[in-house]
Amino acid sequence: MPPSPSQPLLEPRPSALDLDTFVAHYGNIFEHSPWVAEAAWQQGLNTEHDHPDRLAELMGHMLQQASSDEQIKVIRAHPDLAGKAALAGELTGDSTREQAGAGLDQCSPEELERFERLNAAYQQKFGFPFVIAVKGLDRHAILNAFAERIDNDLATERQTAVEQIIRIARLRLRARADG
Repeated sequence: MPPSPSQPLLEPRPSALDLDTFVAHYGNIFEHSPWVAEAAWQQGLNTEHDHPDRLAELMGHMLQQASSDEQIKVIRAHPDLAGKAALAGELTGDSTREQAGAGLDQCSPEELERFERLNAAYQQKFGFPFVIAVKGLDRHAILNAFAERIDNDLATERQTAVEQIIRIARLRLRARADG
């Protein structure tokens, strides 16, 4: 499907960048995992990839093709939701904005305790943090998704987390294109 002509383009244009410059600008789209951007660049970029959705699709494909161990490393690069890193102000700028946009910085003590409990149970069961694209969700919807997904098996939850990471990347790229 061709990109929508009304969708803004990314600046700088990915198709015009050398590897180092591309990774410098887009290597942080996947949390602490610049290898995803590098792999996408090595696949070859064209002007379609100047559109956020097309670039997210290509980068997401690189993550989907990665080994389960590599996928889990990318999942583990994400912070716990409303976790210690958030409370200590140690999140990336993107993660801070996303969590605040979902109201996770406004949790009651009871909600924080529930997040802490669910984060610990999820981490113990799967060995990686719960990842969800929080844009458009509030903390109540996130807690409900958390409670539902904790019953998944490992393979299902790894795939779900990867899909959510790709959604996060698409939203981050769209935000950059919108300026």
